Amino acid sequence: MSGLPVRKFDAIVIGAGGSGMRASLQLAEAGLSVAVLSKVFPTRSHTVAAQGGIGASLGNMAEDNWLWHMYDTIKGSDWLGDQDAIEYMCKMAPQVVYELEHFGMPFDRNADGTIYQRPFGGHMANFGEKPVQRACAAADRTGHAMLHTLYQRNVRARTQFFVEWMALDLVRDADGDVLGVTALEMETGEVMLLQAKATMLATGGAGRIFAASTNAFINTGDGLGMAARAGIPLEDMEFWQFHPTGVAGAGVLITEGVRGEGGILLNCNGERFMERYAPNAKDLASRDVVSRSMDQEIKEGRGCGPDKDYVLLKLDHLGPEVIMKRLPSIREIALKFANVDCIKEPIPVVPTIHYQMGGIPTNIHGQVVAPKNSEPNEVVHGLYAVGECACVSVHGANRLGTNSLLDLLVFGRAAGNFIVDQALKTKAHKTLPKDAGDRALARLARLDGAASGESVPVVANDIRKAMQAHCGVFRNQQLLDEGVRKITELEQRVQRIAIRDKSRTFNTARVEALELDNLIETAKATIVSAAARRESRGAQARSDYPDRDDTNFLKHTLWYRSGNRVEYKPVNLKPLSVEAFPPKARTY
Repeated sequence: MSGLPVRKFDAIVIGAGGSGMRASLQLAEAGLSVAVLSKVFPTRSHTVAAQGGIGASLGNMAEDNWLWHMYDTIKGSDWLGDQDAIEYMCKMAPQVVYELEHFGMPFDRNADGTIYQRPFGGHMANFGEKPVQRACAAADRTGHAMLHTLYQRNVRARTQFFVEWMALDLVRDADGDVLGVTALEMETGEVMLLQAKATMLATGGAGRIFAASTNAFINTGDGLGMAARAGIPLEDMEFWQFHPTGVAGAGVLITEGVRGEGGILLNCNGERFMERYAPNAKDLASRDVVSRSMDQEIKEGRGCGPDKDYVLLKLDHLGPEVIMKRLPSIREIALKFANVDCIKEPIPVVPTIHYQMGGIPTNIHGQVVAPKNSEPNEVVHGLYAVGECACVSVHGANRLGTNSLLDLLVFGRAAGNFIVDQALKTKAHKTLPKDAGDRALARLARLDGAASGESVPVVANDIRKAMQAHCGVFRNQQLLDEGVRKITELEQRVQRIAIRDKSRTFNTARVEALELDNLIETAKATIVSAAARRESRGAQARSDYPDRDDTNFLKHTLWYRSGNRVEYKPVNLKPLSVEAFPPKARTY
């Protein structure tokens, strides 16, 4: 066992964001011994930055129906979402929101005491007829309220947190089962083997592979890197959502809730340009449509500012009362990062990388699935993935706003319940293989042994620049092929990095170097998958293939680290209990 100390648990959850803590709550309350690893204090996980709301067809503001929510999600996904998983999520939505309310979540309220709901992009009544108010919000700090609520419930359930620990690599045995994880305590540099009967990846997204991102610095694709190195494919990695409204020059998120409350986008002529691109939904079309429209306005010379490189988000007409009640954090962000008071003037905004639609392939129980022996959905025993790092494929090619927090709750809870049903307490731990810690120790030895080499921040920034330049809002084959070449060169440079600061105090340089291994795997998966998909669908907009191609590409991409190759698997167009929604043209 490589001489590493071993600690045993029934279950290990890697990541203490919304999905990890929703799952760990189910496990701890069922009496399982559960360890939750987190690079940061749990309430600093990136879920804390979610602003707008949780989508659920409660019908508190007007008539609503889970079937309409399901249709909007399938349409939003550009028909790449799996309809069985989408049905399950939309049906479960009211239940998980009411559960959260009973946990103590401080939702905004209507006068009659029901949960207030705001409109959000792409959410419509009666199969696309008119906008509907479906986002359950706590002002513009919904993720913050949710994360604190879940953390407090976990403390109550005596969940064991390993704070400032970084998971390094999965441990798989000869049968392919996952038996736990190697992990680094960041303060001391100690490496340990954490053995479990169920190991769950809840590590969040990897938005830091791009130069302009709304993501926190911790979002380095750790779960994706671990899965790829363990031989597990990554699904639909070409699909990255550009959020339409990042603060220009800063990348900080301005919630879609601003447009939900009545904010509008303007070009340099003062024109509300979304009326031209999406005459029905206007500023509340789905995110890929709004981002492309903004990009088009800027490209055609109708951007604002001295360099004409952004558009304006106007909300001063809403009045100070609405802004201070419904959008207090947005005013604060605009003052701090754009130096504007949105009560009096518009905010400069630009499309910014926000969310990863692809990830580790799973089923609706959170079990990781990978093709094996001609079986397309073979379960990897002992391994689960939930949240943004997972791809159960409810988001397909483009995620609807509010469905991210819903995904965390529904599938975190579902995976937790599924693991509890396995009666883990009665089962013994499998024997660890002799080389259990070897991969992680070899990575650390490589870093510590390099006397000289490239700087970690320089290589990381070059990855971000290459991805931003070659895998942005609009793509084409020439751009992507050049990007693949650059990322391949950068992969060689990652192998030659050296840690400048060898001090063991909190191991900051060592952690950043280990994160770089995960960033490069995610970047490779993204750009190789994008180059292979020769069509435009959802967030993948290609100028050389402007149309969606259902004949050749109505299928999920699977990228394998071995051979840096892409394979495909079919999209599930069959819901669980209702009639399917067949693909059709997507208009708003």
